Amino acid sequence: MTDLDAFIAKLPKAELHIHVEGSLEPEMMLALARRNGVALPYASVESVQAAYCFTQLQDFLDLYYQGMSVLIEEQDFYDLAMAYLRRAAAQNVRHCEIFFDPQGHMDRGIPFRTVIDGLWRARCDGERELGITGGLIMCFLRHLDEASAERTLDEALPWRERLIGVGLDSSEKGHPPSKFQRVFARARNLGLPTVAHAGEEGPAAYVREALDLLGVRRIDHGNRALDDPTLIARLVAEKIPLTVCPLSNLRLCVVPDLEEHPLRRMLQAGLMATVNSDDPAYFGGYVTENYLAVQRALDLTRDEIVTLARNSFQAAFCDKSVKQGHLAALDAFLAE
Repeated sequence: MTDLDAFIAKLPKAELHIHVEGSLEPEMMLALARRNGVALPYASVESVQAAYCFTQLQDFLDLYYQGMSVLIEEQDFYDLAMAYLRRAAAQNVRHCEIFFDPQGHMDRGIPFRTVIDGLWRARCDGERELGITGGLIMCFLRHLDEASAERTLDEALPWRERLIGVGLDSSEKGHPPSKFQRVFARARNLGLPTVAHAGEEGPAAYVREALDLLGVRRIDHGNRALDDPTLIARLVAEKIPLTVCPLSNLRLCVVPDLEEHPLRRMLQAGLMATVNSDDPAYFGGYVTENYLAVQRALDLTRDEIVTLARNSFQAAFCDKSVKQGHLAALDAFLAE
């Protein structure tokens, strides 16, 4: 391990783009399947991992939704989230904002309460036991219609105070942000900050739509924004963060090689880029592995790594005092 590798491992950081269902490791998938009597087409951890051969986003999503089927009881959601939080804490993640996909569970007959109670209990225990601040961002599945998203928001209203935001994920191609304009307006009127996946496989125009029509405060991924110089200038001027996921981009063939990843160009353009893991159980690494991989591929400097970590706290949806505390801890670490 190089000195820079050790520095990255110890560096305080936030994670802003993590799908809790995408942190379902093969061992837990099989254990929950046994616990809940769910039949899976996999006999071993190795057979699950052998299925992780993706050529596009949809290949991954097909497996992702299949894995989700083992999550049935409140304890399952708690165990899943706590497993992620423990891994995050071990990597010096101090704040995390966890995406979850209630439609993927409700469509299987799992009540919203079951999902939110398990995740919320883990979020509270994570802060008390591990010192990780953060919250839950409820995502709408964009391959479903807006009416389904509206019903999901209705279901979430009794637990509004447990949410720190609303997002948009799943299949991007053919599902522009404009499809969800009304439900996002409702969410904003409820005081919920909004985010959206855009510019991963979709065009720069989807990033613009997410800004103009959904009123998002962060763009998840955003790679294709670099295709549009005017859009870049706007993102810089408005200080819109990008939650970038290098290993995900590689595994889903968004980039052919990490050496061609646009992260450094984002930083050079003045964009507020952050590094995140997306669906770490499927893509080969949690947040530190993403930092390490992209640092080696792009030969990022120590200062660039620090900028990415600082951006992650600056972009977080947390109280000013919490944010200042995390930034002060980062400064104290750098001063050591």
